[in-house]
Amino acid sequence: MNRDIFRAYDIRGIFGVDFAPNDFYRIARAFAAHFRPKTVAVGHDVRESSRQLWQKVAEGLMDSGVGVLNLGRISTDMLYFAVTHYQTDGGIIISASHNPAAYNGMKLVGRHATPISSDTGLYDLRDAIGSNILFEKRKRPCRGTLQSVSFLEAYLTHLRSFVCLNKLSGKRIVINANSGLAGEIAERLLSETPIRVCERLFTEPDGTFSQIPAKRPDPLRPENRELTTKTVKQTGADLAVAWDADADRCFFFDENGEFVEGCYITALLAEKLLQQNGGDVVIFDPRAIWAVENAVITTNGTPILNRCGHSFIKTRMRETNALFAGEASGHYYFRDNFCTDNGMIPFLLILEYLSTNRASLAESVDRLRSEYPVSGEINFSFETYGHIQDAMAVIRQTIHSLGNRPCIETPIDGLSVRFLTNPYAPALEHGSWRFNLRESNTEPLLRLNVETIGNEHLLIEQTLKISEKLESLGGKRETKFRWESEQKV
Repeated sequence: MNRDIFRAYDIRGIFGVDFAPNDFYRIARAFAAHFRPKTVAVGHDVRESSRQLWQKVAEGLMDSGVGVLNLGRISTDMLYFAVTHYQTDGGIIISASHNPAAYNGMKLVGRHATPISSDTGLYDLRDAIGSNILFEKRKRPCRGTLQSVSFLEAYLTHLRSFVCLNKLSGKRIVINANSGLAGEIAERLLSETPIRVCERLFTEPDGTFSQIPAKRPDPLRPENRELTTKTVKQTGADLAVAWDADADRCFFFDENGEFVEGCYITALLAEKLLQQNGGDVVIFDPRAIWAVENAVITTNGTPILNRCGHSFIKTRMRETNALFAGEASGHYYFRDNFCTDNGMIPFLLILEYLSTNRASLAESVDRLRSEYPVSGEINFSFETYGHIQDAMAVIRQTIHSLGNRPCIETPIDGLSVRFLTNPYAPALEHGSWRFNLRESNTEPLLRLNVETIGNEHLLIEQTLKISEKLESLGGKRETKFRWESEQKV
């Protein structure tokens, strides 16, 4: 087993290369020995290898004397619900999220769906297995039991509790499920509303992902985005929504087919939820912050920046009792959803927001696009992790060459630097700009995000400048610039 499959907040690698099925049995035994649960909920995604790996995890838990609740084929956010609904001592889903079909892995949670990450035990499992600690089978009378449960209706009821369905107006939408389960859930949620699905993309579950462009169930892949954009334009839909394969992230496209950046959706949702609750704490990541920060402050909320990654966001939410959190990556978290992320709740909330405000999605976000232009996340691959660290070091050393009056922010995740037009002004001024450069937690990439105050030309200029610098240091840009995509489409 390749030890590198243990990541910051999940386990992920290539099936049959980085791990064998029996390795998942050993991980389950280690999970049982370390956390000592009595009952664990276990489900799997649509991948062809997931059912076999689920079986190994279930056997490992039962051989350790742990009772297993069989959740069957689920999305990741359904795992979080099941763990809290059945009050189990933990939960595991076999999934590799948006990775290609050859990959698989698992996400693990404890009681109340609390995340298990590198900081809270994930590496302990890795080290226990690596040290060849034996987890001998218990005697047969102590073997755990297996119980299958059906909780879909309870889950749908929970989702519907976040909105008033009778407030939804007759929008025409495109849905893209990327061959995961999101299509089935979305159809069930909308069945008693005037919302009409005018086009369905990859809504049939298919663990081979063979029909998806580039064979990768990632809504942010350029091929996938372009297809969704094209479909919106062809159908005249009011908006489109796309999910990744395990359906815990969602992404929006407006009526013009234009992709809506996650920071803008976070700002809209923060504004809506804070108005409903009379102010509260909202958490967001440091990739693109100004649109969100302004929305939170102007609606009497308390903004908190936090490290990227679902396990780190969830932990901070519980520490601060935050109302809501959003990431640029399309993860949205809700206090009333056990402080976990969910791909369906923002889908419903945005539909309600548009219906209540009688506005289109473009009308709702165009002011944010104008006031707070963003580059979107741009990925650069390097030959080795050493080259990534070297590139980061060079950028740190040459910050002054990127612009006047750089101000390095308190380190949260990667390097965040703002360049202010007037550092003594009480508010951000036109022409100020900012960037965040961070190492990916899941892939050998550097991720760049740039934002400005009301200046699209400056945004393009500074994004190109930093990109050229990274490319001169050996980085290979893997993401189209937003303005390139707009010109093509």
